[in-house]
Amino acid sequence: MQWLDPDDPDYDAARRVWNGTHDRRPARIARCHETADVTAALRFARSAGLEVSVRGGGHNVAGTALAEGAVMIDLSGMRRVTVDPRRRIAYADGGCLLADLDTATAPHGLVCPTGIISGTGLGGLALGGGYGWLSRRWGLTCDHVLAAEVVLADGSVTEVSEDGHPDLLWALRGGGGNFGVVTRFTLLLRQATPVYYRTALYELDQAPDALDAYRKFTSRLSSELHVSGGFKIAGAYPGRDGWLPDRLRGRPVLSLTAVWFGRPGDAAAAIEPLHEAAPPAATTGRATTHLELQTMGDHERPHGNRYYTKSTYVDDLTPPAVEEFLASVRSMPSPLSSVQLEYLRGAVAEVPEEDSAFPGRSAPYIYTVSSQWTDPGADRVHVEWTRRATGRLAAYSHGGAYVNYLQDEARTKVAEVYGAARLARLAAVKRAYDPDNVFHFNQNILPAPAGDRRQAHAHRSG
Repeated sequence: MQWLDPDDPDYDAARRVWNGTHDRRPARIARCHETADVTAALRFARSAGLEVSVRGGGHNVAGTALAEGAVMIDLSGMRRVTVDPRRRIAYADGGCLLADLDTATAPHGLVCPTGIISGTGLGGLALGGGYGWLSRRWGLTCDHVLAAEVVLADGSVTEVSEDGHPDLLWALRGGGGNFGVVTRFTLLLRQATPVYYRTALYELDQAPDALDAYRKFTSRLSSELHVSGGFKIAGAYPGRDGWLPDRLRGRPVLSLTAVWFGRPGDAAAAIEPLHEAAPPAATTGRATTHLELQTMGDHERPHGNRYYTKSTYVDDLTPPAVEEFLASVRSMPSPLSSVQLEYLRGAVAEVPEEDSAFPGRSAPYIYTVSSQWTDPGADRVHVEWTRRATGRLAAYSHGGAYVNYLQDEARTKVAEVYGAARLARLAAVKRAYDPDNVFHFNQNILPAPAGDRRQAHAHRSG
């Protein structure tokens, strides 16, 4: 393990995270290379009376990896991935990025459903859920966590699985980083399939018709097709935009990207009905691979820019809801910002609610407003726009929000997201494994009160 203090020349680089709005100074940074380092760092922090934060990929919008005056346990040196192709299992260290996992599984023709930005940390994504291109087909990342090695608040190391500490495994599948430091994930893998994608762009005056077609189209979506939509400024992100017609550059557009995971010869028949119902202004698409698909959005979320994100679940894309989408897009203060929506369900909704801590499986659509800018002097403008844009959807909300997109909401929001019964169960697990709330730089779940010791003991003894 390497310790970094504020006067160390590598300190500033080590404390930078993806979201540039977060500029906090830990008291010390523990750069860990193995599980024993995590144990030592935790025990040091507790003996010194210092708070603890944990960095996996450092990609969380809330910047939870950083805490002022705390010990940051940095897992970025723990990025090993071992694949067992016969059993279709991967063992991935807690500091892995999605790119590390994808690069290791691809040569075996295997894939784990994860997010859509390759620089995202596996740990934070999986512990909070994990939406991505393969969600409708195979479910969330957390649904693929078979087991985990966890360093608990007292520094002890626990092997978690269905056969040992099943209560903690349940909580790790969607309960966030509340219960310990996951130093290794055991992940279920899937057989990779051919991939074909097609992106269609619509001008804003076409958007109501396009979203109405999308709404009707989702009622007959197969699990082999995922369609994601988003409003953005065409050509705002340098990189993969050579196909854009000049007339659309610099203008707000609706983008609908369909990704097909079935037989290549069936891709056109699966996607074309959407385009026939609402002819786009421009399209592009081709066959690709899972590995490339996972990197296609990287240029739109560069490291170090300033970000502020809110999400809500929406019941339906009714015309009044669409008008609220458009009103937000027309007032968007940065060309780098976006308003995104996508139809979920499929395999996400097929997992019984009681099988994991993840909330919101029944939601039809997720609506995400993401501000992105570079000028620190413009923080307030972008934060307020994001809050307004999400607030506009209150009348159409399914309830709740995506745990990984929470950042500065009141504590009551965490209770709302999880719901009373799920939150009570999570609090009991928290009481059993982290009764002092050592791990609280997250979307924090408070330990159950001391009077619930019997329930907490019963959970942990499982």
